[in-house]
Amino acid sequence: MELSELQAKIADLEQQIGKLPAGSVTKKTIGGNVYFYHRWTENKKRREKYIPAEEVDSFRKQIERRKELEKEWKALQKQLPRKSVSAASAHTFASNILAGEALRTFSASIRRYRRRECFRQLHDYIYGEPQDKVFILYGLRRTGKTTMIRQIFAEMSDAELSKAAFIQITARDTLANVNRDLKELEKQGFRYVFLDEVTLMEDFIEGAALFSDVFAACGMKIVLSGTDSLGFLFTEDEQLYDRCILLHTTFIPYREFESVLGIRGIDAYIRYGGTMSLGGVHYNETSTFASKKSADEYVDTAIARNIQHSLRCYQYEGHFRHLRDLYERNELTSAINRVVEDINHRFTLEVLTQDFKSHDLGISASNLRRDREHPTDILDRIDLAAVTDSLRKLLEIRNKSEQTVALDDVHAAEIKEYLDLLDLTQDVDVRYLPDVSRKSSRTVIAQPGLRYAQADALIRSLMLDETFSALSLPERTAVQERILSEIRGRMLEDIVLLETKLANPQKQVFVLQFPVGEFDMVIFDPVAASCQICEIKHSTEIAPQQYRHLIDEEKCAQTEHRYGPITGKFVLYRGENQVVEGIPYRNVEEYLRGLI
Repeated sequence: MELSELQAKIADLEQQIGKLPAGSVTKKTIGGNVYFYHRWTENKKRREKYIPAEEVDSFRKQIERRKELEKEWKALQKQLPRKSVSAASAHTFASNILAGEALRTFSASIRRYRRRECFRQLHDYIYGEPQDKVFILYGLRRTGKTTMIRQIFAEMSDAELSKAAFIQITARDTLANVNRDLKELEKQGFRYVFLDEVTLMEDFIEGAALFSDVFAACGMKIVLSGTDSLGFLFTEDEQLYDRCILLHTTFIPYREFESVLGIRGIDAYIRYGGTMSLGGVHYNETSTFASKKSADEYVDTAIARNIQHSLRCYQYEGHFRHLRDLYERNELTSAINRVVEDINHRFTLEVLTQDFKSHDLGISASNLRRDREHPTDILDRIDLAAVTDSLRKLLEIRNKSEQTVALDDVHAAEIKEYLDLLDLTQDVDVRYLPDVSRKSSRTVIAQPGLRYAQADALIRSLMLDETFSALSLPERTAVQERILSEIRGRMLEDIVLLETKLANPQKQVFVLQFPVGEFDMVIFDPVAASCQICEIKHSTEIAPQQYRHLIDEEKCAQTEHRYGPITGKFVLYRGENQVVEGIPYRNVEEYLRGLI
């Protein structure tokens, strides 16, 4: 095997190993019941985490797979030459470095991938004039960070590639060793250096300034990438100040989902949106949110462990000190799951502490009773307690009586603050007329696939109910589709509100509620002193009740008194563009595609 292929293979193995659990599975018998735990060593301390019985076999297979990959990794490491990253080098590097032709191999498989819109910022930094700044590329897993770096390598000329290096940081690396390697790379004439998962170094924050003050100041282009959002934000605040350029990759709007992945359709975005790992025309990975299990794995590895790393590594751990209790008692993921399930509703202490109740189920039951064509009370006749308990277990949400750490206002605030820092959540204002003093907000999740995976869990829990299972197949199908339609409809509202808000930073985007009814979205322009009002419908059909609020004279008069002339009224839906009784109906996919 050539050196370049060997280095690429080692880098690939290290990424695979990092995604698999270390340690072992142990069994305990307590009160005659058997419980399984994942046991591993972390920072010289033994850690344990409960594993549901149905996941034990899968977990053991993952651990065995990790051991196989580690054995293969060790064998390949022995084949590496003792000297340099390239034939011209006479230095032994402490960190794992790919350079030269090895980067061609490293980038070969992504040549056909389309680029994210934010790629231009990275491109401009690499090929622009030296700025004495480092470039920080950060965001949750599977949002395109490493792919963008590989795309830079893929477009480099041979001369540029000969001056480029990719360093895969591991927890074994130290800032001192990386510093020595960078000095040697600089001595050999390397100009472009990319350090992946740089926050895995425990002393990264304390010494991060050397990347800008020493190496970037000498003309080297330094790109730091990783998933630890809090670590990078602390670094910017404490060490790098105005000597870094931040690019956050977590939020992926509909237009990018469509253009980069080659997938069209708002329902596909609702089902899978949030990461760059949907098998489609341009990307061919398994979807992150294809199942409840894979969504849970993402919550645990991409979100909860992100927080855990911050709690474990940084001197700033006091910033989220109340989450440490949850972390140490293995209840952090449970708390985050509770938040994610209820994220489209008000984020309150009550949501975190009350016994779990599915909002989706309650709303669907009410709507099915009021259905104009096929009303049914089926969701009133099922064993609600059994269904709710089944759903709670599927979502791995602990009721108050099962929590060993009492959740209070501080826990709620810290979880919400961190989810905001991850760009996973954003608040959209809810305003009221005529009571202008009353205000609230709804928390929108920026990865809809994560939310929808839990809706699937709701459907599966319903299938376990005896009354529901006794229905005929057409009846079961109709009820399931109605429930999912309600979920998709409310998720579509959140998607439109979030993307409209982000695309219009100079305007105010909010929901406007009246004593009876609401405008799903108001776009208020303070400079022009005018507004637009909108209804958002997850439907391909047109019906008068969809726009009844838009033509309500009293509601419109109250709105104009508060927010100026209404310059536009429209309905967003999944059908074709047309005008009905003077109200424009606009295709929601075209609308989202046009937001910049």
